[in-house]
Parts: sequence; C-alpha cells; structure tokens
Amino acid sequence: MTSATRTPVPLLDLEAQYRPLRAEILAAVTRVCDSQRFIMGPEVEALERELAQYVGVPEAITVSSGTDALLAALMALGIGPGDEVITSTFSFFATAGSVARLGATPVLVDIDPFTYNVDPVRIRAAITPRTRAIIPVHLYGLCADMDPIVEIAREAGVTIVEDAAQAIGATYKSRQAGAIGQIGCFSFFPSKNLGAFGDGGFITTADSALAHEIRLLRNHGAEPKYFHKRIGGNFRLDALQAAVLRVKLPHLDRWTTMRQGNAARYDSLFRSRGLTDRITLPVASPDRRHIYNQYVIRVPDRDRVRQFLADRGIGTEIYYPVPFHLQECFASLGHTLGDFPHAEAAASSVLALPIYGELTAEQQRHVVDALADAVRG
Repeated sequence: MTSATRTPVPLLDLEAQYRPLRAEILAAVTRVCDSQRFIMGPEVEALERELAQYVGVPEAITVSSGTDALLAALMALGIGPGDEVITSTFSFFATAGSVARLGATPVLVDIDPFTYNVDPVRIRAAITPRTRAIIPVHLYGLCADMDPIVEIAREAGVTIVEDAAQAIGATYKSRQAGAIGQIGCFSFFPSKNLGAFGDGGFITTADSALAHEIRLLRNHGAEPKYFHKRIGGNFRLDALQAAVLRVKLPHLDRWTTMRQGNAARYDSLFRSRGLTDRITLPVASPDRRHIYNQYVIRVPDRDRVRQFLADRGIGTEIYYPVPFHLQECFASLGHTLGDFPHAEAAASSVLALPIYGELTAEQQRHVVDALADAVRG
C-alpha cells in the first residue's frame, strides 16, 4: 500500500481519546445532571483543588475560556488605558487581543527563531515607564526562557502573566508553567492536552489577594451577591465541564508521555529519511519539559507542501499565519512588514503535524513518507 492510498490521518482525533473514558465521563455528567448544580458548586471547587495541586500553586481559579483567563488576570491587575503590556507578536490572537480590549497597548516584540517563544533581549529593550506587565507565551507546549524574563520584570517592577494556554504540564528548570510568574493563564479548549467538551480555562497564582480579586471578577465583581464593588464579567466554568475535566486530569501525564514518544518517533523518522536538510524539526531543551501541544516543523514552500499532504489525507494546521503586528486590527500600532523578521519567517514556514497521543506508528510513517514525497517532488 503506497503513501497515497493509506488511511487518512487527522490533525486531531478526539474520539480516540474519548472512547476508553466514555463510561466514566458519562457517569460524571450524569452525576452533575442528577445534582442539578450546573453553576459553580462542588465539581468546580474539587477541580480547582486538583489543578492547584497539579501545577504546584496555592490557588487555581477556573474560568470560562483561556481568553477570559487572560482578560480576568489583566483586569485583576488594574491594567487599562495608558498602560503597556509587552508580549510576543507570534501567538494566538487572545494574547494581544485581551490587552487591547482593556484599552491598554500591546507592545509587540520578536521571537527566538528556534523556540518560537518571545526573545528576552527584545523584552528588555521594550520596557518603558508605562510598562505594567509582561506576557511570555509558552508556545506549542515549550516554556519560554523564563529566568531572564523574571529578572527583567523584577528590575522594572512589573508583573509576569504567563500565557500557558498550550503548556499545562510543561516545565522550566523543574518549575511548572503557570507557577513561575505572578499569574498563569491556561486553556481547556478541546484541542489542548487537557481539553474540555467546549470552552474553559483556569488561572493560577500564589497571591491569595489576587486570587480573591479574580474570583470576584469572574462573577460580575459581586460580593456579596448582587452587591458590586467592581465591574467584572461572567467568566465562570460550568460544572459539567469541571466534571469532565476531573475525569481527564489523572490521565494527563500519560497522554503527555504518549505525545513525547510520538515526537521522538517523528524526529527519528525524519532523520532516518535524510530530511533534516529540508525540514526544521522542533527544538527540545534539557532544562524544559516539552509537552508537544503541537509538533511544528518548518518547511520551504509551506503552502504547497500543506496542500500535498491534504491530498494524501493528512491533516495539518498553521499556527499562526499572520503575526500580530501585521493584523489589520493592530494597524494603529504602526508596524510594517519587516519589523519582526523572525516572527514573519516563522509565519510563512511553520506547519503543525498530527501529534495526539493515540497516533499510531503506522500513521506517523504515512505522514513522513508523504512529507518526503512533497519536499523532494
């Protein structure tokens, strides 16, 4: 059977993860339905305790999405008009969008061309008296280089808000993503390593006063009920989602290990086929645990290669095709093509391959065979 005739390989197969857990998940959902406690309540409280223990922080606050995690965190810090927040120009839109929604200015900086994470040297150069926070993004499941970022933030007296949406379980020098800065923000979007059955997210912090503020903000700023000291929002996580996530959380490390094994197999297959002169593989660092939320290669003529793979039934995605500084909605920031060359080069060449834990060795060989045909064709 040739590469062109093999069974299709989807970018993500959520059904394969769901099948072994189906009975347990349905029992958890039934438990919530029988209780009729759909908003907050014991499932949410239990999940928060379990997440705090997993990340190794005193406080975990569940919210309605990864975007709302960033938004609520910045609101709790009082960030607004006149403030600047430094972040990467290469990330999912919510990173910079949450800053702009509060009337603050996202100050964009370029990335490290090997890790795709924000370059600490560029952060230092971007600090001004108006800087209130730094948002390093742990992109694709690999932590940013946090030690220099922590030092820069300490010297400037600003807060670090980690965008760990893609990085639950990732570590940097034995420290968990979300436990390094003052605040960590995570996503439970279904494609994440720990995904809900819809939107969801959570926030981590060691600051009990900040945690209290975030809990107020996720419930319209009310304390007590119907008495509002601040204007917040409806950022609560549903109890049904919490129950599903509580079933999944104990399996997270095993799923991560499966992803890491698949990443190692890809690396070996690409090297054995002599493709590393044409394809740039993801980097790994001995002081960091990469959880491979995505396995992202760089390849010349990316769009043609992607279409070639699609014709072979192989799912891929581009994370992300347009850096923030070239997005139309951020035209007022005054950037032009060429301002951030590393991010622009990544945007034109990155390609995410299937990496989910249940991916088989045969499926991976199909992907590698097709890529070999594409780049040599």
